[in-house]
Amino acid sequence: MERGERAAFLGVERSLTGRRWAARLADERTALAIAQRHGLPEAVARLLAARDVDPDAVPDFLDPTLRRLLPDPSHLKDMDAAVTRLTQAVQEGERIVVFGDYDVDGATSSALLLRFFRAVGGNIDVYIPDRRKEGYGPNTAALLKLKADGAAVVVTVDCGVTAFEPLAEAKRAGLDTIVIDHHMAEITLPEAVAVVDPNRIDDDSPHKQMAAVGVAFLLAVGVNRRLREAGWYAAAGRAEPDLRQWLDLVALGTVCDVVPLTGVNRALVRQGLKVMAERRNIGLAALADVAGLKEVPGAYHLGFLLGPRVNAGGRVGQANLGARLLSSDDPHEVGALALRLDEFNAERRAIEREVLDQAIARVDGLYGPDRRGLPAALVVESEGWHVGVIGIVASRLVTSSSVWGLSGPATPCRVSCSRALG
Repeated sequence: MERGERAAFLGVERSLTGRRWAARLADERTALAIAQRHGLPEAVARLLAARDVDPDAVPDFLDPTLRRLLPDPSHLKDMDAAVTRLTQAVQEGERIVVFGDYDVDGATSSALLLRFFRAVGGNIDVYIPDRRKEGYGPNTAALLKLKADGAAVVVTVDCGVTAFEPLAEAKRAGLDTIVIDHHMAEITLPEAVAVVDPNRIDDDSPHKQMAAVGVAFLLAVGVNRRLREAGWYAAAGRAEPDLRQWLDLVALGTVCDVVPLTGVNRALVRQGLKVMAERRNIGLAALADVAGLKEVPGAYHLGFLLGPRVNAGGRVGQANLGARLLSSDDPHEVGALALRLDEFNAERRAIEREVLDQAIARVDGLYGPDRRGLPAALVVESEGWHVGVIGIVASRLVTSSSVWGLSGPATPCRVSCSRALG
């Protein structure tokens, strides 16, 4: 054993797959401190320590609540500007359009804001771009069309933080845009009324692990508070919505975007799972039924049963089906949409399997069955591959025993799949 190397766990120096088992917990003292301070069994304390949970943070980790962990929306840069503009739009009846990404995070963010603004009396609609025809994120043609159709404000969710030219064109056309995103931003930000993103370089928010749907939830909290302070609900004779009813959407988007379930994310998912168990969202309930979910939902069910079906619309079907399902209150509509998404998911699996087999065959053709000379970075491509699955196939290739053998790649490897442009 080399100096500084952890002892082999259970004495396993080399497993059947050629891997060395290393104990994750390097310092036993942290586990002991957790067990003593919080009266926990040693096994639980070791698990917490191995996950780098600070002894002071154990109560919030084990019992995360929004009362303690949900931050003030105003702590995010530009949030107040976004809240001001959207409050004005609601009060003046201006048309708001949510421009969402086509994955689960985008669909849940879009459905959340659609439901919220409907509840407060806003003039709201959603636009989801077609993955194959329009590509990722805001595009100039779509934004100008929304402006021509009467939109006053466009809110991009889970996209937009690097859409410099489309947002600049929108501004020149007189369309106000607000970016709600969580992806890493560049030093320069796009031209918009507000760019709300915890991963802005100039934002010192401690909540950089949030998915876009979490940021969208904070936006709803901020607008709701501002409308309350302005007397909007009293003047309109409208009941103030309980935002907790939409935490099921927040939980689904957060889990499926594979962000760390720590801090505020952990509280959002914990509370959202409780809401989901009540089956308030009939679209989610219909999707759970077609997926065969017969038990109280957990993070696994969100990530492996519900999420892939919502995603399937954007990958191989109609991009807006997921957002429509999650925002509809029509029992007949959601039943039909859930069945279509289930069919698209089956189609996606078949396409993915076919593309993966073809990609592995290409690796075989280049490097032979013994993979002699296989590089640390690999690009495989084909003109006929479906753009909606090539990202998944690339991730499958990295861990495929058919490519790397039982023990996996000896060194970190990056694999890229692409559809060749003829």
